[in-house]
Amino acid sequence: MITEELFREDARLAECQARIVAVADDGIQLDRTVFYPHGGGQAGDTGVLHLPDGRRIVIENTRKGREAGQILHVPAPATAIAGISAGLALTARIDWARRQAHMRFHTATHLLCALVPHPVDGCSITAAYARLDFHMTEPLDKDELTRGLARLIADSHPVRHRWIDEEELDANPGLVRSMSVQPPRGLGRVRVLEIDGVDRQPCGGTHVTNTAEIGPIVVAKIEKKSARTRRVVLGFPDGCA
Repeated sequence: MITEELFREDARLAECQARIVAVADDGIQLDRTVFYPHGGGQAGDTGVLHLPDGRRIVIENTRKGREAGQILHVPAPATAIAGISAGLALTARIDWARRQAHMRFHTATHLLCALVPHPVDGCSITAAYARLDFHMTEPLDKDELTRGLARLIADSHPVRHRWIDEEELDANPGLVRSMSVQPPRGLGRVRVLEIDGVDRQPCGGTHVTNTAEIGPIVVAKIEKKSARTRRVVLGFPDGCA
């Protein structure tokens, strides 16, 4: 059974009512969820499943299942799930502070793509930092990129998403910036993130609704990973969100 992905349309949803579809050794599947599964470089959500009898199932990770459209909520090792079965209703609630950090960093990486117009061949988005690996040979200036990000954030560009069909994507191959993560195929449509006047590319992650919501972000480090790869690491000033 496919899990309804509520986070795709509204990344601000912190909780939802759901029912358990299946319980297995590798995780709990719900009929619908606000938990984002690890993918596209973005870490999976953590949080809690609140049961009607007052019990709490702590979720330490969320990932995609073996079947297309399946999302698994992975309980923490010490969490007891005995007696939990399909059909049980519950409240699924994410760690909102963690999600918010993911949203801020993920949106900031799109701004970085606008400042560094080169293909991306690797990325990682966590609650503590984000990084993009650019396929390029030119040097990058940390302070200049930090100033560029601050300008785009302060300009308060609206952020939104829309769905396009695969034919439209094929007709606009330049939309795809990533060399390492390709848009999913076979579903008939692709989710595109648009930052007004700044960036437009396929992306299934979670984002803020306006660049001003990103807040203070700095380029913490630039590394030469290979002859043709420059890694840019983003962080919060002084490591604090």
